Amino acid sequence: MLLEKLKELYDRYYEIQEMMGDPEVIADRKRFVKLNKDYKDLEPIVKAYNDYSNILNNIKTSEEMLNNEDDPEMKNMAKEELEDLRRKKEEMEEKIKYLLIPKDPEDEKNAVVEIRAGTGGDEASIFAGDLFRMYSKFIEKQGWKIEPISNTEGTVGGFKEIIFNVSGENVYGTMKFESGVHRVQRVPQTETQGRVHTSAASVAVLPEAEEFEVEINENDIRRDTFCASGPGGQSVNTTYSAIRLTHHPTGIVVSCQDEKSQLKNYNKAMRVLRSRIYEREYQKYLAEIASKRKTMVSTGDRSAKIRTYNFPQSRVTDHRINLTVYNLQSVMNGDLEEIIEAIKAAENAEKLKETVNEEET
Repeated sequence: MLLEKLKELYDRYYEIQEMMGDPEVIADRKRFVKLNKDYKDLEPIVKAYNDYSNILNNIKTSEEMLNNEDDPEMKNMAKEELEDLRRKKEEMEEKIKYLLIPKDPEDEKNAVVEIRAGTGGDEASIFAGDLFRMYSKFIEKQGWKIEPISNTEGTVGGFKEIIFNVSGENVYGTMKFESGVHRVQRVPQTETQGRVHTSAASVAVLPEAEEFEVEINENDIRRDTFCASGPGGQSVNTTYSAIRLTHHPTGIVVSCQDEKSQLKNYNKAMRVLRSRIYEREYQKYLAEIASKRKTMVSTGDRSAKIRTYNFPQSRVTDHRINLTVYNLQSVMNGDLEEIIEAIKAAENAEKLKETVNEEET
């Protein structure tokens, strides 16, 4: 059964390879990009198919040798070889099971990240700023690139809202697990009595949409310009470089004032607008999966409380998988790998269980 599945994907790999050489396919940019992605996704499966086939052939050869060989020494060698091959076969089968887990088609995309202060007043804005610094350090460690789009600063520090783009390898597939409500428990800078308060900030991670994935009619957009506020030198409050786009069919409003150039701000705002429109359709896909799966740690549900940062006890708890770590300072310095990898493992285990259940039914 496993070999049949692999063979099917193996044949599909070479079918795509042939299609990508077709001039008609090359001319269709959207189709070519999709096929190229599928081709790359199938590469590890093709390698696994070749490795697994070799192991099965070697097992067959060793079994024949064991059954037909009269020399005790050769028979013993064949027996040892067979045991080693059967162990490799089991390991390979486990690896293949995970390779065959359906991938989120958006995982390899760049991401647009939005952090907004929630309940907690000024302390929530400060916490939103802390989250931005945490992600900035994590992104730097991954070798990714961060690009600010817009922000509104808090009255005593941090941000009421900050939006930025992250580009690199498998960005959305990693950052998507951060979507949701993050809570902080600590003594705020604004607290004089030393009491611990709970504040919150929401994080939304959107897969960045390519131009060809979302068609936007320019007539459906109202474009407003205004003076930028905040850091920016002499151009602040003197040049109408900031852009606000209103998309009438969806009601989505996007602003960008990070650049001194109106055109650059417009291009950045359009990227966010495309991604937000694209996300609406993507959320329907996630909702469909969520109806079938129990844990769903990566739905991007913005209302779900996903993590608590407790400063008095130096504790970080991820509520989706009941994981608690006592290294809060390291986490706030961008060491998120342990938490994210644990969430990925839980998600893959759930996907694997779902795949097995589908096969049994």
